[in-house]
Amino acid sequence: MKYAILDSGGKQYKAVEGSTIEVDLLDAAPGDQVNLEKVLLVVDGEEISVGSPTVNGATVKAEVIGQIKGPKIDVFRYAPKKRIRRKTGHRQQYTHLKVVEIVVE
Repeated sequence: MKYAILDSGGKQYKAVEGSTIEVDLLDAAPGDQVNLEKVLLVVDGEEISVGSPTVNGATVKAEVIGQIKGPKIDVFRYAPKKRIRRKTGHRQQYTHLKVVEIVVE
């Protein structure tokens, strides 16, 4: 099994060839090809490549499936005994990627 640990948007993701991952919003349209170059670790069977901090010549090629929204988070702040109430919400936007290939040169 071939997989890689990559960094995107300050978070780390495990990318397996043929699987899908959700990363923070990228500026790409559905159907576009994206190359993620901050690869921290590559495992190909018994062969392991660890970067310091990244693996030289390693990229993860992915295809953008679409832009999606995460679950809604409700934020409710209040000051007791003062009739102050504030209710807001937030939905994080993500890019849904299909991992096409992990390339190590």
